Amino acid sequence: MLKSELPSLTGFLVFAVFLLLGDTLKPEYVGIGPSLMLLGGIFATVMWCAFSVVRHAECLATILGEPYGTLILTLAVIGIEVALIVAIMLSGDAAPTMARDTMFSVVMIVMNGLIGLCLLMGGLRHRNQTYNLQGAQAFLSVLVPLAIFALVLPRFTHSAPGGELSPLQAGFDVIMCILLYGVFLAIQTVTHSDIFRQPDQSDDDHGHHGVVVRSLPFHVVGLFGALVPIILLSKKLALYVEFGIGGLGAPLALSGFIVAALVLMPEGLSALQAARENKLQRAVNICLGSAVATIGLTVPAVLLVGWITGLTIELGLKPADIALLVLTLFVSLLTFGSRTTNYLLGAVHLSLFAAYVMMIFDLS
Repeated sequence: MLKSELPSLTGFLVFAVFLLLGDTLKPEYVGIGPSLMLLGGIFATVMWCAFSVVRHAECLATILGEPYGTLILTLAVIGIEVALIVAIMLSGDAAPTMARDTMFSVVMIVMNGLIGLCLLMGGLRHRNQTYNLQGAQAFLSVLVPLAIFALVLPRFTHSAPGGELSPLQAGFDVIMCILLYGVFLAIQTVTHSDIFRQPDQSDDDHGHHGVVVRSLPFHVVGLFGALVPIILLSKKLALYVEFGIGGLGAPLALSGFIVAALVLMPEGLSALQAARENKLQRAVNICLGSAVATIGLTVPAVLLVGWITGLTIELGLKPADIALLVLTLFVSLLTFGSRTTNYLLGAVHLSLFAAYVMMIFDLS
């Protein structure tokens, strides 16, 4: 048991070393060479912890079945992500657009990068893959209005400058996010949980492929125990990434993208593994569930913190980002408009992800 949880213990140990040594390991003090070595060590530790997260999530999915296993993974990752954003806001180091940029990065990575890879890898291996159409449409029916309310509408209203929200609009967004996400959770876990399960799944499909499944409390604690070091080390990682980006002259938005990708790594690995095993519904639950939870949980949290602390919050995206977001939502509706998928759809989503990455580097 101790050997199986070695990644989590290593993650906490590495974080403790950085905490104890403090300023002596800051990149501007150690130089570019040692900084790259420390960056590689943090990245390797995060990857190891991510594999541990995926293992515990698979065990929970085996114990609880779908959609509860993936729901726990999604809420754990997004919940800690929200806590990280709120902590930075309360420290006074957050820019007004930090929450917006983080949400947009997560949505683009999940809706285009992860979904694209899942559909491409699964399609190349299994030709056509099936999933529960009603489940995917339930995710998108909540995601589309939440994304428009939170990230698009503030850019076009005149009651507040730029991408800010008026008090009335902020209150509306908080209520709508809580209500819609609450209703969605009721549908997913209580009344219509069957539409979030893989169609025509036989009893043999519930195997855990040699993974040792222990008790429910053990895997819940193990999941959070592997997630927390990833979040803690991602803040340290950002320092070295920003130092390297500054030295290379790359755009600062790239650092936020890298940190968001690392936070999403456990979900990404779990979704890719499910797609390769022809369990596309699990991959859909992870990817679309992560996008819905990102907006549904982050928007109320940051708006409430901004209201309590008096901080300025900007949620409205820039015009180019709005165009890419709307295009992503439109293509997603087409992708999940039939009961089967193929690798062509994965290639289309990956092209949108490439466009998003290109825009990060477009400094004009």
